[in-house]
Amino acid sequence: MKIISIQNNLGIPKYRQIISSIEKAIKDVNLKKGDKLPSVNKVCLEFSLSRDTVLQAYEELKKRGIIYAIPGKGYYVKSVEVTIKQRIFLLFDELNIFKEDLYNSFLENIGSNAQVDIFFHHFNVPVFQKLINDSYGNYTKYIIMPTNLAEAAAAIKTLPVNDVYILDQTNPELKSFPAVYQNFVKDIYDGLLKGKSKLNKYKKLIMIFPGFREPIGMKIGFENFCKDFTFDYEIITEFRNREIKKGEVYIIPSDRDLVSVIQKAKIQKLQLGSDYGIISYNETPLKKVVENGITTISTNFEVMGKLLAEMILKGKKEQIENTSDLIIRNSL
Repeated sequence: MKIISIQNNLGIPKYRQIISSIEKAIKDVNLKKGDKLPSVNKVCLEFSLSRDTVLQAYEELKKRGIIYAIPGKGYYVKSVEVTIKQRIFLLFDELNIFKEDLYNSFLENIGSNAQVDIFFHHFNVPVFQKLINDSYGNYTKYIIMPTNLAEAAAAIKTLPVNDVYILDQTNPELKSFPAVYQNFVKDIYDGLLKGKSKLNKYKKLIMIFPGFREPIGMKIGFENFCKDFTFDYEIITEFRNREIKKGEVYIIPSDRDLVSVIQKAKIQKLQLGSDYGIISYNETPLKKVVENGITTISTNFEVMGKLLAEMILKGKKEQIENTSDLIIRNSL
């Protein structure tokens, strides 16, 4: 049975006609899971096409997860879900409540014609590199959250350049790729500036910055603000065994450190918002109610997911800075 049909002067690229023919054959059950496709050479000879044209069609179907290749043997049907137009590789650093908001927003807005496979590198360089290498050629789009991994750019640049999107953090090495990102230097500076009238009643600003997972831009923005407005400040890598002094404000990127500071303050019988202050990073529902409200500097992760989905669906190649805001609550 003839699987592929090509018409000249149709105004549709030949590789697209090959894809449509195979999709139709699957829909009509003329091709089933595990069936072998006509060989590249056979299609080339029958329709006087170049190998590049046929390979382009087969590779796109491969990226969508519809077919797979066995070296030396040919191409076979892997899935009959031909409605899947995008097969997306999504590489996160870790899963937490605000990343979950981002992920769910992206899924909601990308639509039902996309399959999204999510992976996590957990800030581990070998894991990051392996996941990138293993994904090559199997997806139509690659969304990467590179965090601050020094080796990230080199690995990302091995992927098809037109199919890569950067999420959350970017850097000069990745400026050629479209992105939806946070400007951490600007965000923390502007957030502290918005809360300056509240901060003026305190004696010292302290940032807890372990520096492993946290974007370096947070530290730079914090230092710039303190120097510009002559605040006494300190940057520490951990809170362990520290006494909280009255008049201190803690800027806390990690929720683990947030818990430690609150627990210590209770032991010392200090009143949050008067004896000491807290600004946490990244909004979560719990921070609205803990200690009658924790002040946060946060981007909108739901908006970030929506912007990324729209960029992919519309084929845009932009670098979009996602906005951030200071939400003032009882802790300041």
